Amino acid sequence: MKTKLKYQLKGLMTIKLLIVLALAFTNIKTMAQTNLKTLKEAKGLQVGDFVKNFTAKDLHNNTFVLSDALKKGPVVVIFYRGQWCPICNKHLSHLQDSLQLIYDKGATVVAISPENSEFLKRTAEKTHASFSLLYDEEYKISDLFDVTFKPDSITVTIYNTMLGANLKNAHSDNSQRLPIPATFIIGQDSKIAWRHFDPNYKKRSTVADIVKNIP
Repeated sequence: MKTKLKYQLKGLMTIKLLIVLALAFTNIKTMAQTNLKTLKEAKGLQVGDFVKNFTAKDLHNNTFVLSDALKKGPVVVIFYRGQWCPICNKHLSHLQDSLQLIYDKGATVVAISPENSEFLKRTAEKTHASFSLLYDEEYKISDLFDVTFKPDSITVTIYNTMLGANLKNAHSDNSQRLPIPATFIIGQDSKIAWRHFDPNYKKRSTVADIVKNIP
């Protein structure tokens, strides 16, 4: 009887521990959700800031590694919202049209969004992009560059209903966060050499500015 009671008590303690851990995880997740940055709070990495190495999968499931790319030359990093965004598609199409000008400067180009490979393929179809389109799973890269923000509920509804963004299914979670469309040029020293950062999603970097500022 004592042995049986001992095991029962151990079982109850294990269940209590699991409940405590589950509650702790929920609280951490809730805190993370309540501390999401607004559009005004995201500031973006500054010129001269060091960029930590990151990896990401492209639409073909190939892995991009920043440190490997920097061995070959500067890297142009472009954040865009998704295949549903007409201004993003126009921006990437213009980039594609003049891509050789950037390549002639020895730079690599990657465009990053929180959309998974299914939706990256739609971007490629719409823009004919031949440069790498990367999936920013769990917003790790946009967080690294401090461009992630949480749109207000009305804006999210408009994006999902009128533009067909489908954010919950296209992204890695249901927070429906987005990156501020921004461009960063990373030198081979892993530091930001130039950036175009504007909370106004209609304002984007130009190929001329990118080419002029590649170190």
